[in-house]
Amino acid sequence: MTMHNPLAAGSRSGFIPSYLEALSLVERLHRLLLDVIKDEFERVGMLEVNAVQALLLFNIGDHEVTAGELKTRGYYQGSNVSYNLKKLVDMGFMHHQRCEIDRRSVRVKLTPRGREIRDVVARLFARHAEGLESRGVLGPDGIDVITTSLRRVERYWADQIRYIY
Repeated sequence: MTMHNPLAAGSRSGFIPSYLEALSLVERLHRLLLDVIKDEFERVGMLEVNAVQALLLFNIGDHEVTAGELKTRGYYQGSNVSYNLKKLVDMGFMHHQRCEIDRRSVRVKLTPRGREIRDVVARLFARHAEGLESRGVLGPDGIDVITTSLRRVERYWADQIRYIY
């Protein structure tokens, strides 16, 4: 008796191997992004925060948010957010305040020290964007195609969670 392997069946079309390669690339790019951020902070001698925390500060920016809002925006997973928010508050990179309406909820925003970290990441990303474009690695049309494609995958996956499981 032969077992049906959906990956083997789909591989004839070439889509499944390409899809699996794209998944692997997304995962590697995320890890590489964290390494790039870590290296930048080492280069400028700012070792108080790790790359995940620096990215969290960058994504919060000038907003005042709750941990739940960060999760729903898709930036972070549950315990990762709570742990890192607590550490950032303890280290003085963020202010926190209980919500007046829902006392269980805590709102956070960056302190001046947190904004310094955010600015280091913003300058790094601006340098990268300029370098990608000036060296012809990726232009406005190319980045738009990538972004549109990734948003479609994101919507598809979100629909799978909402409607199938």
